[in-house]
Amino acid sequence: MSLNSFLKIFMPKNRVFFELFEQVAENCAKMGTVLKDVVAEIDFDKRAYYIKQIEDLEHANDELTHSIFTELGRNFITPFDREDIHYLATSLDDIADYIYASAKKINFYRVNPNDMGMQKFAELIEQGAFHIRTAVKELRDMKNMRNITEALVKINSIENQADDVFDMSIERLFATEPDAKEVIKKREIYQVMEMVTDKCEDASNVIESIIIKYA
Repeated sequence: MSLNSFLKIFMPKNRVFFELFEQVAENCAKMGTVLKDVVAEIDFDKRAYYIKQIEDLEHANDELTHSIFTELGRNFITPFDREDIHYLATSLDDIADYIYASAKKINFYRVNPNDMGMQKFAELIEQGAFHIRTAVKELRDMKNMRNITEALVKINSIENQADDVFDMSIERLFATEPDAKEVIKKREIYQVMEMVTDKCEDASNVIESIIIKYA
């Protein structure tokens, strides 16, 4: 019997870590969807309603992440490496943090989000968070490795697309925006939105490490 198979015998029966990770990933996916509503809404006050939804989900994920760390300190036997649990919890939390930061900055700077770059970033973020949710759900039993690997490949592709969107958006911004203040504001928003896709890729890399060890 391999070491991995031996360790699986002693996995916690309540699978509390999987339940917590799935809740966090589900909230990230919801945040990605609501972010699309943020950039589709040109009215400042109406956008605030959607941003409050994102804020609530981000706070919920903070509590869930704290619960993961609490369980990590409480349980001697864990479903996979303690470091991987910590890394995955941290990377998922980062996704939520940067989605919330993106939404906040749009209203904080009072920019019109009817912008090709922001619209495309929001689409990529929603897709990335969706695929993260898919991969995290499959970690519970790791029976459908194809679903996991396909999700991870798509996340990597999304991150590459986001890099291209960032470059094109910055080029267009400097070519068409005469107001220096608007350039600074939008450039910062682009940077934060692009960072969400980076954080999705970070989480994807952690998941890949886990399945290599335990699948």
